[in-house]
Amino acid sequence: MIEFKRPDGGVVSAYLAEPANTVGAPGVVVIQEWWGLDSEVKAVADRLASAGYRALVPDLYRGKLALEAEEAEHLMSGLNFGDAASQDIRGAVQHLKATGSSKVAVTGFCMGGALTVLSACNVPELDGTVVWYGYPPLEYVDAGAITKPMLAHWAIHDDFFAISGVDQLEAKLKDAGVVFDFQRYDAKHAFANPKSDSRGMPPLQYNQQAEELAWERTMEFFKKHLS
Repeated sequence: MIEFKRPDGGVVSAYLAEPANTVGAPGVVVIQEWWGLDSEVKAVADRLASAGYRALVPDLYRGKLALEAEEAEHLMSGLNFGDAASQDIRGAVQHLKATGSSKVAVTGFCMGGALTVLSACNVPELDGTVVWYGYPPLEYVDAGAITKPMLAHWAIHDDFFAISGVDQLEAKLKDAGVVFDFQRYDAKHAFANPKSDSRGMPPLQYNQQAEELAWERTMEFFKKHLS
């Protein structure tokens, strides 16, 4: 765990996973699901570090973790999404750039996917975004402010983020001339989290085939835009 500064001077704790060779390594800011900074999102950071990226996971809940959906919903509802994107996530991107990464992307899952979309609008320093099955209310998406490429993975059978909303977001980005790639998977929400099936929530379902394909596309995106 480390600490970094937000643009407003506030301090945020974060989990940092470093590759074997940090010299010139690009960075990725990883945004949590609604559960918090748990072992699953740390595993994502470790996976990216093993692939040669400096991965930083800001603790948006300030040390709190949710074990059940009701608790997760409570924590998420108490989060100021605009502040998280423009301060916590922007500060994380700035920290990685200030400490040696010339290029930095943002990626996030579920709630973190929605925050990744907002970050694309509110963090001018980032160099790309990878969204995993999550989007914010579309009225908060300033598509004209998105100047860097976006890759997004969507679940067709998503009970939390309807695919119809994805279609509307796609149209909005297209009208604004954003460079983006939306990939749709025959899967349910949280298909890339191996722990989904153990949550006891029918809307969540791990799908290994979809996860592997999404990760393959993600790593190709990072190689193209961060190298």
